[in-house]
Amino acid sequence: MLGSIMTPIDASVVNTVLPSITDFFHAELSTAQWVPMVYLLMISSLLLTSGRLGDIIGYRTIYLSGLAGFILSSALCGFSRSVEMLIAARALQGLTAGMMMAVSFAIIIAAFPPSQRGKALGISATSIAAGLAIGPTLGGFIASYLGWRFIFYINIPIGIAGFLLGVKVLPGPSFDNERGEQTIDVVGAVTVFIALLSSLFAINRGQMMGMPARMLIVLVFITALLLFLYTELHVPQPMVDLSLFKIKTFLFGNLSVILISMSHYVLVFFTPFYLQRILHYTPDRIGLVMASFPLVVLIVAPLSGALSDRIGTKVLSAWGGAGTCATALLLMAQIGVTHEFDVAWRIALFGLGSGLFQSPNNSAVMGSTPRQYLGVGSGILATMRNVGMVLGIATGGAVVAYRLPFYAPSGDTAFLFALHDAYVAGALLAGIAAFTSLVRYKKEICV
Repeated sequence: MLGSIMTPIDASVVNTVLPSITDFFHAELSTAQWVPMVYLLMISSLLLTSGRLGDIIGYRTIYLSGLAGFILSSALCGFSRSVEMLIAARALQGLTAGMMMAVSFAIIIAAFPPSQRGKALGISATSIAAGLAIGPTLGGFIASYLGWRFIFYINIPIGIAGFLLGVKVLPGPSFDNERGEQTIDVVGAVTVFIALLSSLFAINRGQMMGMPARMLIVLVFITALLLFLYTELHVPQPMVDLSLFKIKTFLFGNLSVILISMSHYVLVFFTPFYLQRILHYTPDRIGLVMASFPLVVLIVAPLSGALSDRIGTKVLSAWGGAGTCATALLLMAQIGVTHEFDVAWRIALFGLGSGLFQSPNNSAVMGSTPRQYLGVGSGILATMRNVGMVLGIATGGAVVAYRLPFYAPSGDTAFLFALHDAYVAGALLAGIAAFTSLVRYKKEICV
């Protein structure tokens, strides 16, 4: 629980204090932007490798090693004497956070019987939502009274407490799978890392690069992806057994995750711009309005998880996708809304849809994963979520950039209409996610 709450806090808290960090080191904004970005890139690129390592050497070992590394890297972040040192420490922090994230679902699935998995995954989703909810507020408070370094130092006592608790409560080697003789697929691990890193980097920074650099990144991605697929089809112990995607629940559950994450981040990323540019809200008002999303998830996720143990996962996941679709359409129709409450209840509905979707879908995907692949299955699920987040921002940005010229030169009105179109895209993505949630087999449980 403590590990689950720390990683989303660190993903969100740095954005709040990034201006302070930039000023402190007298850094260029283009350089300072790497402080949050390298963290997310390293997490997303190494989830699959960390998950597979969990299958081979044990989920407990990977989780506790990741937590220990997270504590150390947090200290290095706080001690940083240059922005370059901070970026390097954040890269290490992202790597170790990814180790924890990659095996967290596997630990839950292996530890709980099928009748309790939804509830357990709901509690995990609650801790993630709590981290996202308190991160920006906590970052602003700590930076104001203690300085930006303490947003990293605070991880040390929390992490130590989590490590000691993990040593005590996480079962030992008998908890993990019977693995026999297994080895890590080094070529597969390297090629999938390069493929994910290059693709995510291109999505994040491609618009800032020239055409030759873009083409080079695309070439690196395609080459690495083809080498990865070839390797996985020909080695005796692949890092990712591609036959997993023949399991219908696993395939469509992961597809639903990437679609719903794209939809989420169209809404999460662009709604604050609407509040700031159109309604002229101050940052603290924006924070309060947007906080209604994770606060509702805090309440709904454990309830939907427990309910999915009783009635199944398909309907709840589909309703969650439908709720997100409805939210996007309601946000699209909010032209003329000026009061915080009118926006906040729409964002709260967004939290309801997200809370309904997350725990049941995670339970379905992990429940359909063969026991010997729980680690890599957990890593794939987390990777799909993170890739969806990045693609969501890129998709929304592309829609806004493409549609703005059609409404120019009417300033804020042009932005509002372009944002309207981005919300339509978010609604379509969520609607497709609702459909893919319904096309699973009724019962496909492997563990």
